[in-house]
Amino acid sequence: MDHYIERIVDLTSDGLNRIYNMNIEEARRRVLSGFAEDVRQIDGSFALVARAGKTVRMARSLDRPMRYFLAKRTEGPALVVADRIDAIHAWLKAEGLADQFHPSYTRMVPAHHIIEIQLIGCPDPDPVYTRFFTPRRNALSTDLDEIGNAYIACLTDEIAKWLRVIPEHEPIGVCFSGGIDSGAVFLATYHVMKKLGLNLGRLKAFTLSVVDGPDVDQAREFLDSLGLGLFLEPVEADLASIDADEAIRVVEDYKSLDVECAAMGLALCRGIRAGYPDWHYLIDGDGGDENLKDYPIEENPELTIRSVVNNCMLYQEGWGVGTIKHSLTYSGGLSRSYTRTYAPTRRYGFEGFSPFTRPNVVEVAEGIPFITLTDYDVTRLYSLKGEIVSRGIKAVTGLDMPIFEKRRFQHGAISVENLRQRMPGQEAELRKQFLAMYL
Repeated sequence: MDHYIERIVDLTSDGLNRIYNMNIEEARRRVLSGFAEDVRQIDGSFALVARAGKTVRMARSLDRPMRYFLAKRTEGPALVVADRIDAIHAWLKAEGLADQFHPSYTRMVPAHHIIEIQLIGCPDPDPVYTRFFTPRRNALSTDLDEIGNAYIACLTDEIAKWLRVIPEHEPIGVCFSGGIDSGAVFLATYHVMKKLGLNLGRLKAFTLSVVDGPDVDQAREFLDSLGLGLFLEPVEADLASIDADEAIRVVEDYKSLDVECAAMGLALCRGIRAGYPDWHYLIDGDGGDENLKDYPIEENPELTIRSVVNNCMLYQEGWGVGTIKHSLTYSGGLSRSYTRTYAPTRRYGFEGFSPFTRPNVVEVAEGIPFITLTDYDVTRLYSLKGEIVSRGIKAVTGLDMPIFEKRRFQHGAISVENLRQRMPGQEAELRKQFLAMYL
């Protein structure tokens, strides 16, 4: 019956895996084993498919979107795996199987899980999910200095791993707004490069400005206050270049905030690429808000402070596998929305890195006793992030990091009024535009 599984089409790229502690063959063997503890030990960024007989297992890190589609053929099913919906669609068209396709029929491998599929024909059994990353909650004390030190020390460790495998002649670009997350990433990167004796002339802080975006002034104030203003490089973009259709097509989603963020990411990457045709490596602060639970709860009627602080990795994974709210097509939380960062960088040929998405960093964040520290007070929750990160930066780097009021990437790169000229704010409209791509 092996003919049932002879078509496993892996369209992911081994070259995008960046694993620090083992080769790709060993990492794939661990995924195939199905043992959670084996997969948890894979250190780095990965999206892996492994097969033995009728059994296929897949796993990915938080920063690597991974999708699959099961196509029907007379001789047996074909499992197609890719990082993008359009790549799956293109393969099906080439094979004469496009009539089976709808974007909602694709499935996303949820981050931090091994997914097992048995290719045994009709009807196809449900996949089996095994969690391979389960951080221990409330593992830290309530001492904010201790928490900050642990969090930023872990962040710098992840940045150091990344820098050590990048060729020493390659420049490093930080996607920088002057906010807490990108600010911490820039200062941690600067600190690690100095500590490793790397050439700081390789480092730049790229800040997007569309017409009147306030982030450039914030970024300049942030760096000037530390005597680091020479690293700033504004990236200017025209309002006309902000295109909702392009953002939807690239990010392959319709959630309004993520589409807006992707549109800004595209503008930033396009501007960097225009100025630096050979630039390859970018680092950013995506995942920092999720780790320290710093989203405006009042903007989401589904959330309360109790749901935010009581649910492990809610912002990273949504409501989680096996729950009513879990989307098979899109997974949940940052597991779903990381395409807002991944897709624009890939579109313009960059290799991106978000150290806040690394499990070791997330594990420290989940160890923070949020309930004790906040007593379910929203204002106290919002104030925690700046306190923790600034104390940690001071302890690890010795630098006094300025803290500014929270602002989303898309609201700092462009004014809300100008953004609305180019991007509809209603998710229903964006969903129509997304589905129209496949009519």
